[in-house]
Amino acid sequence: MSLPTRLLTRAALLPALAVLLLPPALSAAAPSPEAYFGHRMGADKTVLDWSKVTGYLQELEAGGDRVRFLDYGKSTEGRTMALAVISAPENLKRLDRYNQIQKRLADPRVTTPEEAVKFVAEGKAVVLITCSVHATEIASTHTAVEFAWKLATSKDSKIQNILNNVIVLLAPSINPDGLDMVTKWYRQTLGTPWEGTSPPELYQKYVGHDNNRDWYMFTQAESRALVGQVHNVWHPHVVYDVHQMGPTAARMFVPPWLDPVEPNIDPLIAQECNMLGMTMAADLTAAGRKGVVVNAVYDFWTPARHYQSYHGGLRILSESASVRIASPITVKQEQLSVNSLGYNARERSWNHLEPWPGGEWKLRDIVDDQLIAMESLCNTVALRRVEFLKGFYDINRRAAEKRAPYAFVLPATQADPGAAKRLLETLQFGGIEIESSLEPFSIGSKQYPAGSYVVRMQQPWSNFAKTLLERQKYPDLRLYPGGPPKRPYDVTAHTLPLLMGVSVEMVEDQFQAKLERATDLGFAASGLSASNSDSWKKVNDAWKRGTPVWRNLQTGEFAIGARRPQGFSPLKQPRVGIYKSFVPSMDEGWTRWIVEHFGWQYSSVSTAMIRAGGLNEQYDVIVFASQNSAVLERGHRQGAMPEEFTGGLGKEGAVALRQFAEAGGKLIFFNDSGEYASDQLSLPVKNGLKGVSSREFYCPGSLLSVRLEAGSPLGFGLPQEFTIWNEQSPVWESESPDARTVVRYTAGPVLASGWLLGEKFLAGKPALLDVAIGRGRAVLFGMRPQYRAQSWLTLKLFFNSLVM
Repeated sequence: MSLPTRLLTRAALLPALAVLLLPPALSAAAPSPEAYFGHRMGADKTVLDWSKVTGYLQELEAGGDRVRFLDYGKSTEGRTMALAVISAPENLKRLDRYNQIQKRLADPRVTTPEEAVKFVAEGKAVVLITCSVHATEIASTHTAVEFAWKLATSKDSKIQNILNNVIVLLAPSINPDGLDMVTKWYRQTLGTPWEGTSPPELYQKYVGHDNNRDWYMFTQAESRALVGQVHNVWHPHVVYDVHQMGPTAARMFVPPWLDPVEPNIDPLIAQECNMLGMTMAADLTAAGRKGVVVNAVYDFWTPARHYQSYHGGLRILSESASVRIASPITVKQEQLSVNSLGYNARERSWNHLEPWPGGEWKLRDIVDDQLIAMESLCNTVALRRVEFLKGFYDINRRAAEKRAPYAFVLPATQADPGAAKRLLETLQFGGIEIESSLEPFSIGSKQYPAGSYVVRMQQPWSNFAKTLLERQKYPDLRLYPGGPPKRPYDVTAHTLPLLMGVSVEMVEDQFQAKLERATDLGFAASGLSASNSDSWKKVNDAWKRGTPVWRNLQTGEFAIGARRPQGFSPLKQPRVGIYKSFVPSMDEGWTRWIVEHFGWQYSSVSTAMIRAGGLNEQYDVIVFASQNSAVLERGHRQGAMPEEFTGGLGKEGAVALRQFAEAGGKLIFFNDSGEYASDQLSLPVKNGLKGVSSREFYCPGSLLSVRLEAGSPLGFGLPQEFTIWNEQSPVWESESPDARTVVRYTAGPVLASGWLLGEKFLAGKPALLDVAIGRGRAVLFGMRPQYRAQSWLTLKLFFNSLVM
């Protein structure tokens, strides 16, 4: 086997480091935040422009010797992604050296324990603080500005100790597009009845609130910039992710996390999270701050939220009770939540020792708490610098010494070469080393051809690969022994092979094969097969060029060119519309992202356009992403938003959509929106889960086993049995001959990965229906076929439904 090599070359570090090594220009001392912005950070009804925030960081760089400004990429809409690198002047002069130490400690295969002792003694702890990923949670951007100024100017001995021992990477917002959107909307509505509302659009172009669920698929520009140019370059020991939660919760959450802790997270990471969080809680309490809760609400399960915890470091989360963007609120004690996961906000308990009594709550209150938390975290890391550096090395050493499983193998022959390549690219972007076989090899009785890929576990970030490639077994947690199950906080499955339809095999024991480090990733593809995701990119590209596209209606295979192959029929480019409500839907944004990624031409369809009718003149297909039926029907209620953003499809919309289908149009409904079709379009179907209690059925986000019914062209390119993403999805029931079942749940077991309560309600039931409406159809997906741009396997169902 080839000798393991380092995770990142020196050349890979240069773009992110070069700007940091330049000395700052000399100028007058940097102004305080109040002098620069014209108001105190966190002052009532104040919001910040991103250009002013980045300008202030540059002022701090120019006015002193503790700050370096780093432009590390561009956002989706082209704004600068920026952070401040803050440390003692002598540390900033040696940033390249400290980065090299981090690189050596990150890979114990090239660093002996004796060398590690020296590096630990010399190195500095690295803390990354990320703010305002959710753009309506604006407080942490204010906090970051004030904390940067304090670190840049304070002579306090505690701050000096932080500067001497820690390199702080402070990102005031990792969603600058959303920050500016919320700032603009807040100013527009200030002094109106809609002051403090959220904008009527997603605060990240495609994914909105889901932008902190992209830490293993890496689809968005912001997550790719932060991971590629910050995480993978600096390997921070601690990432502090600063958030806000609902206004009636406790005033601030910090770890320990709730159970469960994902089994691929090293125990030392979990213990250090406990230590840091409890110290933050103690420091908040010592400062007289009330309403601090630990070990509640938030678990430590999915890598979608915890990238660094699979890369040797800690992820610390804090959640502060929100205000109305920047406007103060009053919360009475009787309004505080009594049924949050793990605590009652009105009552004292071991993990919520001093309840907040209620009263006025301001943006500055959030800033005050976050300032205490940021300083507490950095101070603890500074005081325990040696332990954090040594622990980082030991965590990575344990991962690299893993013996079982030995590896995961991706055979060279894949049904979907495009999805298999994307899976490998995802792992590689996350720092995983991938090898390819130069010759055929065998493992037991199984033969693997040359060109197969191997992901060995003997590497520092192996836990990241393992959690994404294996099936999840979410534990059966009960409220009390023999009692009802605890409902998970978030989704419970992240098995990429099942999501993407890629053959991946776990190998427990060591085997022999002639391998080399893979650089060019790819799989052989034969023609334009129906199973290859990349075929759709080629089809859409041909349509853009005006080149005819053909399809075999027996096999689903494509052909491109002027001549019609025997047995093929012309495939017309559909006129696609995607419904876009003024009640923002993350699923709608993900739908736009995925169709753009595969090259589909589409346009957004507004509520007014649907209500106006005449849809067949503009569209062949209209897609409804997952959205609540009542929201689709009613939209924002009158008075809740400015008039132009209120109202839903209503009766006029339902009539227009029914007429569109009857005249030959096609309607596609994902997940929750299918209930709108059932309720408002008079379809002969119903949701079999309607009225079933969450104590009997609950699927928070899991992969479930289904089979394909024979005969439907919507199933072109899919295997007979596969898995779908179910997130409280409907299960369809119909006795009408107009409703054709395309996909059905298996008789059991249904759960393939994650957690499921109430399997009996799904077994054998339809998960996808194709319903005739006059000369047209409605396709009802009891799933999210484009789930967070991860479920490439079921994209084929969606794409087939657009054209067949």
